[in-house]
Amino acid sequence: MADYTVKRFDEMEPILGGIFLRARAALGVTSFGMQILQMPPNGGDFYPNHDHADTGSEEVYVVLGGEADFELEGERVHLGPEAAIRILVLSGVPGAAYSAPAFTELGGPDPVPDPARLA
Repeated sequence: MADYTVKRFDEMEPILGGIFLRARAALGVTSFGMQILQMPPNGGDFYPNHDHADTGSEEVYVVLGGEADFELEGERVHLGPEAAIRILVLSGVPGAAYSAPAFTELGGPDPVPDPARLA
């Protein structure tokens, strides 16, 4: 019998006012990070500029619907539907064991418990 888990997005535990879905934990993934961001239009005000240069982690973003702009080292990169970009939310450090951040665990803390802060 195959070992797999199926979850609809609406079955995944949301945090950050419903914008961030704990996909990795909902699917039982333990070897790499994976979350779903349902960004509102002009979501740049919500999602902070950040990098993972200090961890060596790589991220892959896949646009499932709509469009997104990424600001990378001063360059704006536009992605439409069914496109992907590799950036220095599957996340892991090559050659290292994965350690899930507490906020990605089911029932874990919400890093922004007051959704009004997102408005």
